[in-house]
Amino acid sequence: MKRARLASEDELPSAGPLVPPWPGRAVLLDGARIYVRETPALVSGAEPALYVHGLGGSSTNWTDLAGLLAGRLDGQAIDLPGFGQSDPARRYTIAAFADRIIRWIEASGRGPVHLLGNSLGGAISVRVAATRPDLVRTLTLVSPAMPFLNPRRSLQGRLVPLLALPRADRIANRMLAQLTPDELARQVLAACYADPSRMPEQRLAEAIEEVQMRYNVPHYLTAYVGTMRGLVSSFVRAYLPGSGSLWRMAAHVTAPTLVIGGRQDRLVDVRVAPQVARVIPDSRLLLLDQVGHVAHMEVPHVVARAVLALLDEAAAAPAASAPARQTVPAAAPARRPAVARLARAVSLGVHRDLRRQVG
Repeated sequence: MKRARLASEDELPSAGPLVPPWPGRAVLLDGARIYVRETPALVSGAEPALYVHGLGGSSTNWTDLAGLLAGRLDGQAIDLPGFGQSDPARRYTIAAFADRIIRWIEASGRGPVHLLGNSLGGAISVRVAATRPDLVRTLTLVSPAMPFLNPRRSLQGRLVPLLALPRADRIANRMLAQLTPDELARQVLAACYADPSRMPEQRLAEAIEEVQMRYNVPHYLTAYVGTMRGLVSSFVRAYLPGSGSLWRMAAHVTAPTLVIGGRQDRLVDVRVAPQVARVIPDSRLLLLDQVGHVAHMEVPHVVARAVLALLDEAAAAPAASAPARQTVPAAAPARRPAVARLARAVSLGVHRDLRRQVG
């Protein structure tokens, strides 16, 4: 691990008015519709990039960063199954999401790509880079939702007790019905940003419009709750024996990697980003003060400069033969204390939190 560099501000395009979300298109992939937004490169010969959003987000989350990087990258941002304008899925696990990303890179014929993921999208991207290194040129992780032991270190930790209920989506629907789209959008903003005033009014209006769309999508809450369950499952599995550990996969990532964390992240334990950078062999770390969970949205210019520096480093590195597909070896047996701490952390306050959310 080393400290991330920042490219010169001169490498970024001149400041101008905010653009609306980049246009997109629905594409059939293995019989299911996925939605992909495209940020055309401003220069010829630009390399392909793929942006993967976080839990509850969509491809629009990458509007500003993709625009700033269009001088170097030909960008695509994908709506994960069940989110944005993509069709729902049967399974909402990290493995299932990663398979869809892999299939899209293969089907689009754009690989290898510069892969960028935030939160849930970061965890997915780690799995993609570990299992299919031939498809990933560089990896950028913004507040990746990698496993951590104490769910109380996340605002979403209070939702964990709900996941044990068979129809948690119905309870979530009751909770959602008590909020207007404006209220929900502002709550999400407060959770994700260290300084919500940084979000331009245009972006806030777009966020409210997108939230309104979620109220009218029958499968959205099922996808959200299912994905939360998938995340919790990945957290538990990370400390159990077997090849499914995301931490074990991270140790086998070969792509040059940039890890970005916000010191005021309220959704992912702030200790996770440094740990990810320590585990991934060829990594550089950027920790940002007064920044929350979505640095690519809160301070897109800083993130863009870090990504450009990563691209420069990768381009200057000696050419290597294309990595082959690999299988991550089975993990060594997990230590029992780690599993015990996780179980205890998840169970603490379950009844109290459940009464607060349902009652």
